[in-house]
Amino acid sequence: MIFNDLREFVDFLEEKKELVRIKAEVDPVLEVTEITDRISKKGGPALFFEKVKGSQYPIAINLFGSYQRMAWSLGLDEFNAIGQRFSSLLKVELELKLRQKIKALFDLYKLSTSKPKEVKKAPCQEIIKEKDFSLFDYPILKCWPEDGGQFITLPLVITKDIESGKQNVGMYRMQVFDEKTTGIHWHTHHDGAVNYRKAIKLGKRMEAAVALGGDPITIYSATAPLPYGIEELFFAGYLRGKPVEVVKAKTVDLLVPAKAEIVLEGYVEKGEERLEGPFGDHTGYYSMAANYPVFHITCITQRKDPIYPATIVGRPPMEDCYLGKATERMFLPFIKIQLPEIVDINLPIEGVFHNCALISIKKSYPMHARKVMNAIWGLGQMMFTKFIVVFDEEVNVQNPSETVWKAFNNVDPARDIVIVEGPLDVLDHSSNKPIYGAKMGIDATKKWPEEGYQREWPPEIKMSEEIKKLVDKRWKGYGLE
Repeated sequence: MIFNDLREFVDFLEEKKELVRIKAEVDPVLEVTEITDRISKKGGPALFFEKVKGSQYPIAINLFGSYQRMAWSLGLDEFNAIGQRFSSLLKVELELKLRQKIKALFDLYKLSTSKPKEVKKAPCQEIIKEKDFSLFDYPILKCWPEDGGQFITLPLVITKDIESGKQNVGMYRMQVFDEKTTGIHWHTHHDGAVNYRKAIKLGKRMEAAVALGGDPITIYSATAPLPYGIEELFFAGYLRGKPVEVVKAKTVDLLVPAKAEIVLEGYVEKGEERLEGPFGDHTGYYSMAANYPVFHITCITQRKDPIYPATIVGRPPMEDCYLGKATERMFLPFIKIQLPEIVDINLPIEGVFHNCALISIKKSYPMHARKVMNAIWGLGQMMFTKFIVVFDEEVNVQNPSETVWKAFNNVDPARDIVIVEGPLDVLDHSSNKPIYGAKMGIDATKKWPEEGYQREWPPEIKMSEEIKKLVDKRWKGYGLE
């Protein structure tokens, strides 16, 4: 089922008994986070806070906070179908030639050109506030005790490339400074930051809009690591199988999701920055205060009865983990187009998606694992991966116990560890310098004589299939069940 907006998804989850309505009044300052964190940590339902202190609007949170809800949000019945859908689409095969691989990617982009459909009248503009408005009318969360203030945590930040005219939709947290201004926490590598730099280089103010809510696929698409220039609304149109409806914003030259709940319109001024943070982040640590651009709001449009969507991040597992896992499954076929020797990838939740990658490969030549490591560090946002561990194809990298067993037994530290330097995620606090530091590659594959291994590699202990089948057949007779 493809959902048209946030409230359709909320109703669906409630029907499936995957959403709980909370009628007791709650405080958006810390209390909502503590409640949601407890529910999230035990794999609980989505939450709908009907009565929020200081606001007339309800909060919907933890909507994507399970593998099942994540699958439903993408219009699928089960989570495993995410990778299967894209694998069949891209036809990832070893024998594909480079031209065919490029064509496969281009075909995907053509499929996603279910161009956003512009409409004249939209639910997100049922109420228009151009003068008398305040961000504090909304139940914006202060998530953790040391946070610098209240933060909008599930925003779809819309900007435009001033050269190409293409729109970008990214998800960057926004600290509320006062009734009409926020920060925009985009990292230097993010597309929104690229668009901002292009605008200020030309000496121009950059217009921006922030959609809160919309259909769940459009919300997910704002988090997807698409190549620069591939528009998220086009990608969402492909995933939905029908165009995203958009409407012209009232005070800025941007198209916004017509079925959003709330839209903030405004601009980012050249050279204007303000101290933003700290913020309790998805690493489980606070990201420290730093200067980021200031977003000035010129207009707010909304539905008559908007739902305020939010998320919280912190020590995993939390809601963002399931969004990240969906991206892992969805973009694995893209990685296989460029590296067809890869069998599977696991970005462990505990590695917060940029700290660790466990990769199995069909090893074909000496030092093949090192080739894969370096290739991964050259792929878009995979460049931030701090630890890459490469295994043989028979290793199930989705099984942490198996990977740890294989790595601890197969790795010789002097021979199998590679240390390189390069870009790190902005949120990595371990390096001496921000956004730059060391990364480690670990070759946990079986070693070949050509790689300097001078002994006989021992066989793995396995029972014969004949005996296993015999025991299966006789199992009930042993009286063990």
